[in-house]
Amino acid sequence: MIVKTLLADSSELALVGLRTVFEKVPRIEVVGEARDAIELQALIVRTKPDVVLIDHMAEGFGANAIRDGVRRSKRTRFVAITPDPSPMALRSALRGGVTSYIKKDCGIDEIIDAVLQTADGQKFFCGKIVEAMERASVDMTKLISEPLNCEPITLSEREFQVIALIAEGHSYTRIAEQLHLSAHTITTHRKNIMQKLGVNNSAAVVMYALKNGLVSPNKFLFNG
Repeated sequence: MIVKTLLADSSELALVGLRTVFEKVPRIEVVGEARDAIELQALIVRTKPDVVLIDHMAEGFGANAIRDGVRRSKRTRFVAITPDPSPMALRSALRGGVTSYIKKDCGIDEIIDAVLQTADGQKFFCGKIVEAMERASVDMTKLISEPLNCEPITLSEREFQVIALIAEGHSYTRIAEQLHLSAHTITTHRKNIMQKLGVNNSAAVVMYALKNGLVSPNKFLFNG
């Protein structure tokens, strides 16, 4: 499925950078670029995007731009991408209707994952945003909790790779080297994996890997 993506930022440099990133991603089609809140609302109506990637802290925008966009298109999901957000900015965006939140200094793979996973109906928060939420006393459990259902857990191919390498005992630095990613991106993958699996430590991730054949149990035998 092609993900129709609308970019919203007052910075021309940011728009050019994001457009260049997404040009290399087959699943993502940039359908428009909004430089202020008025243009954003018009483009939402005209293009009916699957995802809006928005810096709601940029000049000419605000949390109300997200709230208005949600009203205009119920099917559109919003991914916030900002510099360091204040606790108030974080809360306003989340209450306004943001599904996922990343920072502008995230890696390219992380930005792409945020758009694709959000389009696929998931929530995505980079590690730095999770830490900011915790400092702001935002209840992550309530924020990411979904109604219980019988749907299978959906993990990306990259997440399966990270799980297997965690289970094999590699450090985040070593995993990053093997997958040609930054250590920060690996940390974010780990946080998202644990959220999806409903666990809170690496030991539980290892058990998941063993039960699902992502790593051989023999690896844990006869050590030492």
